[in-house]
Parts: sequence; structure tokens; C-alpha cells
Amino acid sequence: MSTKNLQLTLACWDYDRTRAILENRVRFRGIDLTYLNLVVEETFFRQMRHHEFDVSEMSFSSYLISKFQDPAPFIAIPIFPSRSFRHSGIYVNTNAGIRKPADLIGKRIGCAEYQLTANVWIRGILNDEYGVTPSSFTTFIGGLEEAGRVEKSELSLPPQIKVERIGPTAILAAMLETGEIDALFSPRAPSTFVKEHGNRQGNVRRLFEDTHAAEREYYERTKIFPIMHVVAIRREVYERHRWVAQSLCQGFVEAQRMAYQDLHETAALKVMLPWLVQHVAETEALMGRDFWAYGYAPNVEAINRLLRYHHEQGLSPRQLTAEEIFAPETLESFKI
Repeated sequence: MSTKNLQLTLACWDYDRTRAILENRVRFRGIDLTYLNLVVEETFFRQMRHHEFDVSEMSFSSYLISKFQDPAPFIAIPIFPSRSFRHSGIYVNTNAGIRKPADLIGKRIGCAEYQLTANVWIRGILNDEYGVTPSSFTTFIGGLEEAGRVEKSELSLPPQIKVERIGPTAILAAMLETGEIDALFSPRAPSTFVKEHGNRQGNVRRLFEDTHAAEREYYERTKIFPIMHVVAIRREVYERHRWVAQSLCQGFVEAQRMAYQDLHETAALKVMLPWLVQHVAETEALMGRDFWAYGYAPNVEAINRLLRYHHEQGLSPRQLTAEEIFAPETLESFKI
């Protein structure tokens, strides 16, 4: 007698570490997966607002906020499609008098959304490393490039956190250029940011102009590679089929193994970086061969750091623990 696989949808961007799933080169035990290749902003909005997908990539911060709903609509597995150092995500107006992190105190700082994971990391690092507390500046919320963006999740922030909405037709990228805001925290570079070899002189630069040096020094000291996104399963799917958590983890790990293998291919480079082999060797020398680690145990410190930041910034009513945010089946494995 034949058995029928469970039909699930996955919304996720087409990362190198998930491309083998998109191309059906990885199979999930007991699951037939329909992969919807969507830009992250669309995935997050549709999933947080309408719960459209069985499984999705999800903003870590949005997921933590959802844990305080009753019932919590999602359960995460310790798979991290997106990680990024975020010193590069602080942009300043060149006329705002901001030369060092402490100069952000008392300033007007734009954020597309207060709760974006990248912004949680940025505020946390500024607080821990430079004494710039989340209550020491005013945050202006709105669209980065399009007017009318709103928070995906309803927030209830403590009164010391000062948040204002920008005007209905205003956009943050332009406000930073004109000086209507002094700085911007953003995972996506604003269109008004002129890179080093741009053709005109703009009014926007990064606070940390040598971002690679700043981020490398941060990692060498803390051993933390910030996590941005998790993979989350709709609660009703998980409760009906608890086994899917492990099947999904195993499939994502296999797809990542293929991506790691591609990075080491030397006969013909699979990534359009001329010195890819050198980049990989330098990264492994600093961070180890599994530099983009999945799983709970290798990431406890980074997870706990984000959980603390989330609570300190008023996004979590209490500080969650690393153990309570993931499907328990994914926190241990069998041995023979």
C-alpha cells in the first residue's frame, strides 16, 4: 500500500543555503514541499498578518512577539536562513554632527519598523558597547522607500521608549538625505546612500565607515554572529504532525551542506567572487568551518543575547529562554 506525503508550503527567499530545496535537490522525509520564492518583506507581512504559509522564513523578532499571543500561532525550529553583522546598518546624515556612536544620543533616528530584528541587534549593540540606550533618542517609524509602511505586529512599548510615526507621504530614505532625521537604522541600504565609488556627493554615510573592521572586531571579542531569521511552522500544522519539525530541520541542514560544498569548489567557481577561495579560507580561519551554524547548542549565546535585547527594548513582556522558543524535538537527537 502506498503512502501519501504531507503537502506543505514554504515561503522563503532563494538563498544559496536553501537553493537545493527550491530546485528539488533535497527531499524532506514524509513531506512534499511547495517552495514560494518571496522577498523577505512580503513573506513576513503575509505570514504575520494572515498566516498564509504552512512553513516560512520569519523575522526572529516578529516570532518572539508572536510567542506572547494566546495561542501562539507559530513554533520555530533552530534553522537560521539569515544572519548578518549589523554595524553596517547604521546610516547618518553628514551634517548631523554624528561622528561616533555616543553622538546618536538625543537624535532623531528612523526605522522602517521598531521591531525589525536588525534594529533590535543595532540598538542592543549600541547599548552594550557604547552606552547609547534605547530611550536616549527618538525613533521615527515609516516606509524606507515607500510611504505608508506599518509595523507587522502590534506593539505596546514602555513610556521611556519614544516612537513617532512619520507623515503619510514621507519616506525615511529622503528624510535622511534632507536632514529631517539625523540617522537611520536599516538592514536594507537606503537609496540615498552613496557608496564609496558613487558618481555624486551625497549627505548620507555609514556611522562605521570601515564596517568590516568594526564587525570583525565585534566577532573576535564576543564570538557572536547575529541571527536575523528563523524558520517557523504554523502551530496547527505542528500540533497535527509533530514529526515535521525534525524532517524540516534535516532537509535544511542537507541543503546547507550542499551550499558549503559549493563554496569549496575550485575547478569552476560557483559564486561570482574572483577571490572566493580566499574569502572562504579567511572566514573559516576566524569563525570555523561551520561558520553559519544551525541548531540550538552552537547558537545559545547569540540567541540569549537577542532575547535579552528584545526584553530590554520593550518588545517582550518578559525575557524568554532559549529552550522555550523552539520545538522540543529539535533540541536533542537520538544516538545509536
